[in-house]
Amino acid sequence: MTVDTPARPDIAERRARAAVGALFFTNGALFANLVPRFPEIKADLGLTNATYGLTVAAFPAGAIAAGLAAAVLVRRFGSARVAVASTVLTAVCVFAAASAPALALLIPLLFVGGAMDSITDVAQNAHGLRVQRRYGRSIINSFHAVWSIGAVVGGSMAAGAIALGLSRPVHLAVTGALFSAVAVVALRYCLPGLDGEADDDGPSVRGVAPAVAVSRVRTGLVLAALVLIAVAGALVEDAGSTWAAVYAAGALGAPAALAAAGYVALVGAQFVGRMLGDRLVDRFGQRAVARAGGLLVAVGMGLALAFPTVPGTIAGFAAAGFGVATLVPAAMHEADELPGLRAGTGLTVVSWLMRLGFLLSPPVVGLVADASSLRAGLLVVPVAGAIVILAAGVLQGRRVPRAVRT
Repeated sequence: MTVDTPARPDIAERRARAAVGALFFTNGALFANLVPRFPEIKADLGLTNATYGLTVAAFPAGAIAAGLAAAVLVRRFGSARVAVASTVLTAVCVFAAASAPALALLIPLLFVGGAMDSITDVAQNAHGLRVQRRYGRSIINSFHAVWSIGAVVGGSMAAGAIALGLSRPVHLAVTGALFSAVAVVALRYCLPGLDGEADDDGPSVRGVAPAVAVSRVRTGLVLAALVLIAVAGALVEDAGSTWAAVYAAGALGAPAALAAAGYVALVGAQFVGRMLGDRLVDRFGQRAVARAGGLLVAVGMGLALAFPTVPGTIAGFAAAGFGVATLVPAAMHEADELPGLRAGTGLTVVSWLMRLGFLLSPPVVGLVADASSLRAGLLVVPVAGAIVILAAGVLQGRRVPRAVRT
């Protein structure tokens, strides 16, 4: 007799879920501890605005340069080991960058730190998806919500360290050692074995010819659509972090205290969306959730730009944040499940190209803003929502729960 209900996770699987959550938390907290100290670094090294901007860009540049190596490392050493090792190396780079006495040292340290962070990102998502397959239901969005909590905690720790007058080397040495220890302890409770082995949910389909041959062209097209979904999510996130306050203060004349509310609304709504995301995905399927999210982004920000007011803009960014909450986890999950690809390959490609979206979005919006207006440049947000609606067909519909024998 079979009952169509999800299998209950055992103790090992629950511990593995907690361990992956710890890895996401540390990843969010590590770099967030450094960001609030950038103004001090800029002042101490006497950097101009242009030099400072190029220096900080070394972090995403390193992520792009090393991102494609993640799949090879995951297959060779396992996602859990790679995630923990790169977390510790990220902590070392963050500490060293905070202590760098000269620009010639700061830039390469940020570059290597970004490279390690990108490898951590792929590896921890790969292991999180392994755990999700064991659970038989969506849990990946909860990991990304934990990352957001880590980022908030990390930024708050940095603010506290500044208030207490702690030097950058002391502050980042303490936080680096703390979060490295958390990651090392978490490794003990991660799933054993290498990724792609037949130990998660029946025999793996990666690298094995499926029963129905899957065209390489079709796989490539699906992967391209998943990249579009992930990049669309990245574009919306970056629009909030880079331009929301500038647009509210400049074009709308909002006071400085209120100008930042658009970004806060976006990240706050995104966090709520990620907390609710797994339940929504299990109930309606990732395809429906993504399309509804894309519609919310397109309509919410479209109306905010069509009828520009400060409250409307804040609401528009909140709608956009909620709409994109599940997009990046969805694209990563689907890419990791693509038949015919070796373990970690699809996930790595999506993660790598998504970072290109983060890197290229600010100058593209800026160019449009200079040629026309920032209001016109922010049309990238509703356009991203429309792209998600069109591309979401490659995502999974509602899954039938795993049968449990009784």
